[in-house]
Amino acid sequence: MPTFSNNPKLGTSGGALVGYARKFDPESQVSMFGVSAQYTSTNSVTAAIFARTSFDQDRHRLSVLAVGGLIKNDYDNFLGTGTPLKSEDHIRAFVGRYLYRIKGDWFIGAQTIFTNYQIVGQTALDDDLLSVLGLTGFKAGGVGLVLNHDSRDIVDAPKRGWYLNLNNIAYRQALEGSNNFSVYRADYRQFWSHGDGNVFAVRQSNQWTANAPPGAYAPVVLRGYTMGEYLGKYMSSFEVEERLRLAERWTATLFAGVACLYGSNRGGCTDSANRFPSAGAGVQYILKPAQGIVANMEFATGKDGNRAVLFKMGYAW
Repeated sequence: MPTFSNNPKLGTSGGALVGYARKFDPESQVSMFGVSAQYTSTNSVTAAIFARTSFDQDRHRLSVLAVGGLIKNDYDNFLGTGTPLKSEDHIRAFVGRYLYRIKGDWFIGAQTIFTNYQIVGQTALDDDLLSVLGLTGFKAGGVGLVLNHDSRDIVDAPKRGWYLNLNNIAYRQALEGSNNFSVYRADYRQFWSHGDGNVFAVRQSNQWTANAPPGAYAPVVLRGYTMGEYLGKYMSSFEVEERLRLAERWTATLFAGVACLYGSNRGGCTDSANRFPSAGAGVQYILKPAQGIVANMEFATGKDGNRAVLFKMGYAW
């Protein structure tokens, strides 16, 4: 499947995703295996290998992801400093997560991540700015625990149910890197079916850091914003989305949300500089109805000229 995106920060990107989906048994969710690659007009390139599995009547869920790439950024207002910045992010990462169903829709599990994330400026002035901000990326390895509730009928295109994910990652020098810090996340999503195949959904997401280097601060993750341009010690966001059934295989999305960065020297969410609104719309074609696999084209816009056009597999969440 081809992938496409366009935003004023990263330019135009195109790529491809090749995947394989199957059910190991009738009670399990759809398992997916795939590879993807992407190249942008700013000469950035990324590649990923992933697997998301559900087996033994959905008692076990195992996910792994390996990512590598070079991302060239061109920021107009980096981290709200009012200063433009051109940087190169060299990224290599491995992520793994295992969940075990303990009762009903509740799972417990563990996760690990190893990453080598380096930021370098494209000019001497950019390097100076990165040094002033204390942003050099980080090399780190961590492990954490997961508590998960998932009553969604179809993981990739739910029509009803709710999802809760509470997890942490404790990055420690004994595993990898030179920093000891922690990241905590809480993610809640609810889906209601109404009308003739329509779905209304809400999401409330949080990320908190403790003793983290600036490069590992929480990002704004709303559609329309470039990942990593806006960072804060803490982040909370709220989104709503309406998924309208247009025909047997066609749907449309309308969505809006707001994120807030706070903590450290940012102050609170009452300051408009720390709030990041987002809104947009999209259209989807359902490739495999039983598995919930869709091709998704969306346009999103935020503040300060942030916007994006995205074509990818799957709903945003």
